[in-house]
Amino acid sequence: MEEKTVKSQVIHKGNITEYVLEEVRLPNGKIAPREIVRHDDAAAIIPFTDDGKVLFVKQYRKPIEQALFEIPAGLMDETDASPLETAKRELEEETGCRAKQWEMITSFYSSPGFTDEFLTIYEAKGLYQVEEPLQQDEDENLELKALSFEEAWAEYEQGTIRDAKTVFGLFHWKAKRDCGEAIDE
Repeated sequence: MEEKTVKSQVIHKGNITEYVLEEVRLPNGKIAPREIVRHDDAAAIIPFTDDGKVLFVKQYRKPIEQALFEIPAGLMDETDASPLETAKRELEEETGCRAKQWEMITSFYSSPGFTDEFLTIYEAKGLYQVEEPLQQDEDENLELKALSFEEAWAEYEQGTIRDAKTVFGLFHWKAKRDCGEAIDE
């Protein structure tokens, strides 16, 4: 099942991604091209408020020419020793909050057919506002909104919740509700 790299060429290296063209030898001996996007690992957070809502950030996504509601998330950087540190930093940067309780929910490759991005999703509870929170990234223009499950589901049905991590977060929330698990602990 393994594909052996025969040739590899970086065609572009950006701030977040690196684009690589590779030729690989398939198990049957044939050569095939692969277009790969190398991407830093990331972390996302499902931040539950004390009244059972979730904090979402709304931001414009140029590749799809649309504003989406998303759970807070961001890339690991050189200062982060773990995905949890990334999640804590991103929660504070994007919402101005920290959390008392953290639980790792899952991790996965976002789209392994063309990228190596690995995402870890956490649930955060016991949110509290920080007096002087970390600054948002310079190129971020975010609108913070706490949504009830019903409001978030309506956004999903309207097509403003569509990215994989947030859809996962919404269905995780739905599963918790369906099992009768209390969220506002």
